[in-house]
Amino acid sequence: MTFFYTSRIFHVPLCQLLPIVMATPTLIVLLGPTGVGKTDVGIAIAQWLGTEIVSGDSRQIYREMPLGTAAPTPAQLAAVPHHFVLSHSIHAPCTAGKYELEALALLEKLFAKHEAVLLVGGSGLYIDALCHGIDDFPDADPSLRAALTTQYKQEGLNSLRQQLKLLDRESYHALDLKNPRRLVRALEVTIATGRPYSSFKKEHKQPRPFRIVKIGMQRPREELYERINRRVVHMMDEGWLDEARSLYPFRRLPALNTVGYKELFDYMDGKADLDNTIALIQQHTRNYAKKQRSYWARYNDIRWVDAAEPEKIVSLWSKLME
Repeated sequence: MTFFYTSRIFHVPLCQLLPIVMATPTLIVLLGPTGVGKTDVGIAIAQWLGTEIVSGDSRQIYREMPLGTAAPTPAQLAAVPHHFVLSHSIHAPCTAGKYELEALALLEKLFAKHEAVLLVGGSGLYIDALCHGIDDFPDADPSLRAALTTQYKQEGLNSLRQQLKLLDRESYHALDLKNPRRLVRALEVTIATGRPYSSFKKEHKQPRPFRIVKIGMQRPREELYERINRRVVHMMDEGWLDEARSLYPFRRLPALNTVGYKELFDYMDGKADLDNTIALIQQHTRNYAKKQRSYWARYNDIRWVDAAEPEKIVSLWSKLME
């Protein structure tokens, strides 16, 4: 096995990166905001442990959009076996619940070969689904969802907010009130079942037959934002606009309702020039990174490391396994 990534990322002698014997199967979760540098460090850790990577990214899973999701390159994918990267189609959306079931089945097979498996990503809902279980919500009601969507378009977001406040005050205070899709879903469940959306939340984490260790990567805000700005420009140079043009006919699909593609579709519709579109993508990506940081800040089981010093993950991992 080549240790190219390990030697380049960790900057320490390979003889110091000794395998650590684990008493129980262990899922190492390497998480952090977009643009922080998880991909290369994840490959280095996987090579060090001689294991495989499971992606916890809700958009890199789609094979039609590798550039716009900054999916691992062919060379990176060849360095270590990856799963749930470019594996599904935008025409058959992979929900968090489906991901949970498929990923758990995959882990059962991987743990038969490896003492540790690495989960790399920044999608909080996907990572929570795999680590703790997804909430047991009922299936969607298409007709009711359509009616609520029409209500939103005709009466605005505040109409949904006030209706949710009346029917389910707990969800009103817990959900992102600026997200119409979340509000529509909460109202859809509440109205269809006669039970508050919040009542479907699981009170206890689902037990897993493996140990979970979470390591978070972070950078100073200005450094992270500069990396994001440069990455957006690089993605455009690599042909992201052409990729988006090929997906324009499918722009209404849920998988494409994501930062970057929405702005590029607006550009194609003549709503903005290209320079302003790129600046807007950078801004919205920075906003998304801020939301990710806020999401993970509420967890007390994440050990945070400076992304500029990835070798500290080695010493941290050693301490965690003592």
